[in-house]
Amino acid sequence: MSKQFIETFVEDSVGFIQLNRPDVMNALNRKMVDEIVEQLEAYDRDDSISVIILKGNEKAFAAGADIEEMMDDSPLTLELADPFAVWDRMTLIKKPVIAAVNGLALGGGFELVLHSDLIVAGESAKFGFPEVKLGVMPGAGGTQLLSKAIGKRKALEFIWLGESMSADQALQLGAINRVVADELVMEETIRLANSLAEQAPISLRLIKEAVNVADEVPLMEGMKLERKNFYLAFDSQDQKEGMQAFTEKRPPSFKGV
Repeated sequence: MSKQFIETFVEDSVGFIQLNRPDVMNALNRKMVDEIVEQLEAYDRDDSISVIILKGNEKAFAAGADIEEMMDDSPLTLELADPFAVWDRMTLIKKPVIAAVNGLALGGGFELVLHSDLIVAGESAKFGFPEVKLGVMPGAGGTQLLSKAIGKRKALEFIWLGESMSADQALQLGAINRVVADELVMEETIRLANSLAEQAPISLRLIKEAVNVADEVPLMEGMKLERKNFYLAFDSQDQKEGMQAFTEKRPPSFKGV
């Protein structure tokens, strides 16, 4: 299905969102971000979808925000428009989201990548926040998400200098999950998505919730949430199916209930 700035399609139980502004290297304008988030939410509500993949094209995942759209903004227009509020809704997506990255993922593009749960990158991909060179800074979570991913000091270094990191650097620092040859990014991403789709959907959701709060709360509070989610899993038919399949030495058939 085609919207103004994204393309969407489904293969098996995987929902795809492809950024589609190739003439400007998929630069993110506000309407495009709205479309991305609305589609993420639609897939999240759809019981036939197990995993969501975000992708760009061969040259760019997204080369940044649309500078022309924001260059005349003032503090008041930004306060009234609140353009980053829609980004907060990404944190509420319960299903696994995988970013498949070829080429550039800069500024808002890198923030979109960091809002994903898992990241597969081509060997020539580049990641970074060049905002400092424009006299501004990341605003859609970049300072927070990169600091959580690679630590305060390395995040400050990259964001202060506006430098890009290679895919190999990003992997070594823990900012992404996998690096493959450029032409194998989608193949590897789909393989990963299909592996996740074989798991119990309720388990995936409960695990995502527990892991996401790990950096936000004291250890014992996080342990309590983990324990609660562990107990909740035992209210699902998938738990019974999974354990029965284990004892019968056969693959489980999970239904998401």
